[in-house]
Amino acid sequence: MLNVVLVFFLVELFDATGTLMGVANRAGLLVEGKMHRLNRALLADSTAILAGSMLGTSSTTAYIESASGVQAGGRTGVTAITVAVLFVAALFFAPLAEVVPPYATAPALLYVSCLMLREMLDLPWDDATEVVPAALTALMMPFTYSIANGVAFGFISYAGLKLLTGQARQVKLVVWIIAAIFLFRYFYLGSE
Repeated sequence: MLNVVLVFFLVELFDATGTLMGVANRAGLLVEGKMHRLNRALLADSTAILAGSMLGTSSTTAYIESASGVQAGGRTGVTAITVAVLFVAALFFAPLAEVVPPYATAPALLYVSCLMLREMLDLPWDDATEVVPAALTALMMPFTYSIANGVAFGFISYAGLKLLTGQARQVKLVVWIIAAIFLFRYFYLGSE
């Protein structure tokens, strides 16, 4: 049970934070790389996740697909309402989704990692300890069929590279803790 709780917690935390930051960046809402009112956005997201779990639905969280709405010019709630109406209409076609095999989601994960490439322009390309973990994160998502595994490889490789290159003091404590949790998950609890 610990493995399940840990996986859900880490996936939801990094998925929501990464999505919110990515969409805010695409919308031009980041000031010096920081998003104002991120706490409120994460509270709304976690409330939706809790409500979804109480209703027995799959994870109800912010998705990176929101970036396409922002890219198309959506800055208000009208875009979200339009998508909600279309999702309700799509409920009638939900049984068709069951015929799609799990490995068919790899192209969607590849697309998500390709969306991440745009943000990689802002990386300090002269520092391999910053670029390699970001590239591993983007590449491991489609190769492992899992966003969580991609994020895990990113954290582990970032902490490991900083440690091996003598730059361990540059890594914040929370990054060490998260990398240790991911290592614990893979080596003690197993990958699934």
